[in-house]
Amino acid sequence: MSQPLIFDIKRYAINDGPGIRITIFLKGCPLSCDWCHNPESQSMKMQKMYTNTKCIGCGECVEACEQNACTLTPDGIITDPNACILCGKCAEVCPTKATEMSGELQSVEEIVAAIEKEMVFFEQSSGGVTFSGGEPLMHADFLIKLLDACGEKKIHRVVDTTGFTKKDTLLKVAERTDHFLFDLKMMDNERHKTFTGVGNNIILENLIMLAATGASINIRIPLIKGVNDDDENINETIQFIASLPGEKRKINILPYHAIAAKKYEKLGGKYDEKNMSEPSEDEQERIIHLFNDNGLDAVIGG
Repeated sequence: MSQPLIFDIKRYAINDGPGIRITIFLKGCPLSCDWCHNPESQSMKMQKMYTNTKCIGCGECVEACEQNACTLTPDGIITDPNACILCGKCAEVCPTKATEMSGELQSVEEIVAAIEKEMVFFEQSSGGVTFSGGEPLMHADFLIKLLDACGEKKIHRVVDTTGFTKKDTLLKVAERTDHFLFDLKMMDNERHKTFTGVGNNIILENLIMLAATGASINIRIPLIKGVNDDDENINETIQFIASLPGEKRKINILPYHAIAAKKYEKLGGKYDEKNMSEPSEDEQERIIHLFNDNGLDAVIGG
């Protein structure tokens, strides 16, 4: 069983399933969405993040680095990627957290212990734990152990997924999951490949299969002007969701925002917004009405 890295644990989460939740974020994703707001989630490996505006130029990281990978310049700290071994010593000594490491190994037992500390909030709000990413199903064996451990403690379990996984993996996870947050980005396979790096045939097939099991599902749709907000895609999406077996699922429309640009900078890259932008409030409401007029319960956010 491979042990994934955890890149964040968010407590008191209210948008990752019912009630007050703790959300566990696992690193690694088979998709590379152009609008991804957690770019550090895509790689399964440890990553170094640096915020220039937090740096006070103390040079502690330079002194701590045994590989001589860190250099203090007038523009801040420059890291030589060929010399850096991602040991994290620079982050350990940084007084302002200008340098941080994204990714930490935690055992099933450690994660479950962190979840248990929040149980009082679960009981008061009918909340629980949500496993997100990245794509948690990339680490199916580890995820199943977590789901089983939480199930033994009667903790409500949500899995937030892209749906891009093997069918038998999804079914095994579904046996142990109380609710799914399932991403549905767009209907056209080629366009999906252009904007996410993979086609969507597997995703659509998996959503049909999961719905047929009677699983509890919220469908999440990122709404991005210039990508998937056109009438053709919206109408195809409505028809597809309406045709899913079982009860009608609630749909969460998540308008695009570019707040992740700073994260790309922290990773040493630059965010390319291309032609993407946030749809206007009028456009968001128009699309919500299209879903509602077709008998589907769609809301902004969630």
